[in-house]
Amino acid sequence: MQTKKIALYVVVVFVLYTIINSPARAADLVQVGFEGISSAAQAVGEFMSELVN
Repeated sequence: MQTKKIALYVVVVFVLYTIINSPARAADLVQVGFEGISSAAQAVGEFMSELVN
């Protein structure tokens, strides 16, 4: 359990460091992440629609 907590703290510190150091790059990464999630959701929706038809 301690390992998970330490890993979470490391990730949080890294994210905060990235945001503070390079906000434009952090915004780009967030945008890419949301585009990926959106594409995946759209693909699942299309798959389900084809499955029903």
